[in-house]
Amino acid sequence: MATVTFWLIILLTVFSALIVVGSSQLIYSAVALLFTFVGVASLYIFLWADFIGVVQIVIYVGGILILVIFGIMLTNKITSVRISHTSVQRGAGAAAVVVLFILLVTMILKTPWLEIAAVEPDQTVASIGKMLMIDYLLPFEITSVLLLGALIGAAMLARRGR
Repeated sequence: MATVTFWLIILLTVFSALIVVGSSQLIYSAVALLFTFVGVASLYIFLWADFIGVVQIVIYVGGILILVIFGIMLTNKITSVRISHTSVQRGAGAAAVVVLFILLVTMILKTPWLEIAAVEPDQTVASIGKMLMIDYLLPFEITSVLLLGALIGAAMLARRGR
């Protein structure tokens, strides 16, 4: 049963990701992105990374996806945008996609997914909390000060325009 569930989650994630990329309507791409995010979160939960799966849903589905949908809904001239690509851009993009696809398939085939999922780790939230508050406290605090400085700088730049 675990194998069937795992492959159904993968099919949901890949199929919805293909719809995100291939759809000509932005709102359909955004809805398919919802299913892609839920599929990725399901894979995290399936692989015993429950904290990361919940964070995936809260941040990406609850924050970023809603922001994307609001941006699409508030843009009234989205249908008049014409995007053109030259053959050089398409060729470079296609080559990058092929290389990335080969690397991903190699990684997927060499990883023992079901063996990893069969072993239940210790409590992930407790270990993440210990690492953040004891082992990596200094880098965590430096990152928070850096982000606070970036926020203050962005506020100053936005205010100067007035």
